[in-house]
Amino acid sequence: MMQWLRRRFIAGFFVMVPLLISLVALIWIFGVVDGITAPMYARLLGRPVPGLGIVTTAAIILVVGVVATNVFGKRVLVRVEGYLLRVPVFRTVYAPIKQLVLAFSPDNEYGFKRVVLVDSPTRGWSLGFLTKEFTLDRGRGPEALLAVYVPTNHLYLGDILLCTPEEAMFPELSVEEGIRIILTGGMALPTTLEVVGDDDKRRDEGRARFSGKVTGRAG
Repeated sequence: MMQWLRRRFIAGFFVMVPLLISLVALIWIFGVVDGITAPMYARLLGRPVPGLGIVTTAAIILVVGVVATNVFGKRVLVRVEGYLLRVPVFRTVYAPIKQLVLAFSPDNEYGFKRVVLVDSPTRGWSLGFLTKEFTLDRGRGPEALLAVYVPTNHLYLGDILLCTPEEAMFPELSVEEGIRIILTGGMALPTTLEVVGDDDKRRDEGRARFSGKVTGRAG
């Protein structure tokens, strides 16, 4: 009986803790945003209107998104951002945060592009994200290389592996699924993971090296 209670309690604990942390974070963010805009609306309307600040913030974000996707608006935002990046303190804080956020955007050319599997002789199989395709010239002609970011601590710390396209394999995982696998320590891996390539030859080579499957616990 005690073992049954212990297992159920631990299972409930690990379900409730992430849920409560997420709810507390959302409530805190909403409280901060509403606390900034609520006084302004209270002065304008003569009485406080709870939640109006959240609606205003959502509307502002939507307007910025519309402007950012417009050609003229994009130019204005780039110019404003250029001016702000000239401020030393602002540049130090803003630039790394923006790069980190953009890394998770699949629509951004500087973000994580694909999930990659690399077999390294020193560290074995590594699951990472393709961040850049470039060429290396060592005097023997250009060589195609891939830059693969392999997180080592959550997502914001990691190593950069450089490999040839033939050494990289691309599992059928979206960037979001890859992030979920990293955050769960591999527990979100599907029981069967198919490896695909950019052409039939690479697909066959990748499946031959990788044996076609990765076995783990389904997330």
